[in-house]
Amino acid sequence: MKPIHVGLLGIGTVGGGTFAVLRRNQEEISRRAGRGILIKAVADKDVERARKLVGGSAEVTDDAFALVGRPDIDIVVELIGGTRIAKDLILAAIANGKHVVTANKALLAHHGNEIFLAAQKKGVMVAFEAAVAGGVPIIKALREGLTANRIEWIAGIINGTSNFILSEMRENGSSFGDVLAQAQKLGYAEADPTFDIEGIDAAHKLTIMAAIAFGIPMQFDKVYTEGISKLTKEDIRYAEELGYRIKLLGITRRTDKGIELRVHPTLIPSKRLIANVEGVMNAILVKGDAVGPTLYYGAGAGAEPTASAVVADLVDVTRMHTADPEQRVPHLAFQPDRMSDLPILAMEEVETSYYLRLRVLDRPGVLADITRILADQSISIDAMVQKEPSEGEEQVDIIMLTHLTVEKNTNDAISRIESLPVISGKVTRIRLEELGRN
Repeated sequence: MKPIHVGLLGIGTVGGGTFAVLRRNQEEISRRAGRGILIKAVADKDVERARKLVGGSAEVTDDAFALVGRPDIDIVVELIGGTRIAKDLILAAIANGKHVVTANKALLAHHGNEIFLAAQKKGVMVAFEAAVAGGVPIIKALREGLTANRIEWIAGIINGTSNFILSEMRENGSSFGDVLAQAQKLGYAEADPTFDIEGIDAAHKLTIMAAIAFGIPMQFDKVYTEGISKLTKEDIRYAEELGYRIKLLGITRRTDKGIELRVHPTLIPSKRLIANVEGVMNAILVKGDAVGPTLYYGAGAGAEPTASAVVADLVDVTRMHTADPEQRVPHLAFQPDRMSDLPILAMEEVETSYYLRLRVLDRPGVLADITRILADQSISIDAMVQKEPSEGEEQVDIIMLTHLTVEKNTNDAISRIESLPVISGKVTRIRLEELGRN
């Protein structure tokens, strides 16, 4: 049978990995796909570098728009990143009747609704396993493996850079700034690490997973996003003493009032498997009503782990290449005309537990004032620790863990506590999730 011809847009880290994996495992891949999958042409700005990488086994051009219009190309793989040119190229490929494979989570989080609608109208597929958690097959699990389930919630470590930083801070007692510099030196963090450390990258991925889990449109603009740059080694140490670890989590949950969409540092009981995911690894915990909690773990980035997901998508598209579009798995798991308009909860309406750290003057009656304010906001305390003051100091740290409460009540309580004359500086607040069966 005639091989499927692929047009590759971008042969950087992931593009190079995709080319290498396809070439190395060509026989195994063709046995699974039922026909060969060959990269026919590559578009890259650096033509000379691209030619050295492909070694004459594919055509090379610097004109990506010409490539996506070629009649001899069946599937376009977009690995250039960004949201402007990549969007134009993908829409042009779809308009030309090409199936698309992409690893571009930012593009899908911002423009996925438009792209999937265009693909549906044209009867082509857009596959994006590599857009979330690199080589971890979480998209296929949500779209197909768990299709019998009503997904209840997802909680994921979906950014390797931030997880590396938090792991090193916990392991070595280092400050955030020192570990960030180390991550940049090792190549785990970009020169401008904002997308990683402020939770934006994780929010892109959470947007995609929530859409598939609950059958809702992509709504990146409604994700509450908070990063790790303000975390201190003291809070990581205190959390450890209390039996918790701090991870940057992407959390989406179905509630009676709507869908939660939030990314923020989170205390997790150290006995949970996901709390023990260290370094640059990713892990996603999915709770389905029938299957219960399931955990997906692996490399969330890197040339060949991500290429593994890209090539898996190529095999899927090849298998379904000639299938009736009505018989294919929908892009977002649910039939396009059965998508839901469930509301996204504002963060202040979310119910969770909290870690609160207060720096207070060591005076009689301080605790009574604080607990009275918490009680006024219907916030009950689960655990509390008061640290001994250092020699010659008049201030001490008080750490409190609360039971479940609504965020707006916590906001009001923190505002009132910070106005007390015995409080020094701001109250540190970190959300806490048990991540049990419920």
